[in-house]
Amino acid sequence: MSTYSLGIDIGGTTTKFGIVNSKGEIIAQDRIPTNEHEVVEDFIEDLYVKLMPMIDKVGGTKNFIGIGVGAPNGNIYSGTIEYAPNLKWKGIIPIADLMEKKFGLPTKLTNDANAAAVGEMMYGCTKNMKHFITITLGTGVGSGIVIDGKIVVGHDGFAGELGHTIIRPGGRAHKSTGMLGSLEAYASATGVRETAIELLTQHPEQESLLRNYTINELTSEAVFDCAMQGDTIANHIFEFTGQILGESLANFVMFSSPEAIVLFGGLTKAGALLLNPTRRHMEANLLPIFQNKVKLLFSELKEADAAILGASALIW
Repeated sequence: MSTYSLGIDIGGTTTKFGIVNSKGEIIAQDRIPTNEHEVVEDFIEDLYVKLMPMIDKVGGTKNFIGIGVGAPNGNIYSGTIEYAPNLKWKGIIPIADLMEKKFGLPTKLTNDANAAAVGEMMYGCTKNMKHFITITLGTGVGSGIVIDGKIVVGHDGFAGELGHTIIRPGGRAHKSTGMLGSLEAYASATGVRETAIELLTQHPEQESLLRNYTINELTSEAVFDCAMQGDTIANHIFEFTGQILGESLANFVMFSSPEAIVLFGGLTKAGALLLNPTRRHMEANLLPIFQNKVKLLFSELKEADAAILGASALIW
């Protein structure tokens, strides 16, 4: 009987992967950069080189039931990544077929945010919930919607792209999609950086610790560090980001009435700086029948762990 599965989380910046045993424990894991590879075949080769020594340590591929992959715009029906805006590989990429041929193992694919939602449902703070939404605040904004204990995938496999919903019509341009005013353009780590650049440019007279950073050094982490030191502009950036996110979450709540919304991703390291304005603006934009019912939580799982576990669960 096969003892292990592989869980792979392809993110816009980094790909994380791990070997998962039948108890749902990650026994080994590592990562590689995603967008250093112009063609997907080179990416898979790099992944293979990293993974095979890990696989050999537990007895080789004969001990594996298969590979589960979470990826942006991953189609659970076709096993393809389709027109992912945050990846260099454009068009339709038959990732599951390419992985199967390279590793000689059955491979299943889903959307990366859906994989994280499955991981949260199986091993995290939503274990006993049948209605919740996960939102990943990383390079982009991913989401997984669970209704009646099932991931919502839609007729074509692409339901639940909440990060690309328009929250500011005619607003900020998304650099990859060209859409104006999407949630991802504001509430991602990239969006926080864009807000910082905009505010520093619009208010040249206002002093800020953020002005000590070069344009390349200006990251969401830098904004957080300055906010923690009491910087006015940095704190305003998180207030504004929380407003946008909270207004969006209000829309999502009134759509599916979840028991909880679980936030993942690097931006959640901002803690209360982000959570407090998000909760305040979410509640302020809900009809009374929805107010004070929805838990707003940070995931108890490491983001990478949730995605790896959720992807690996596809194959069992």
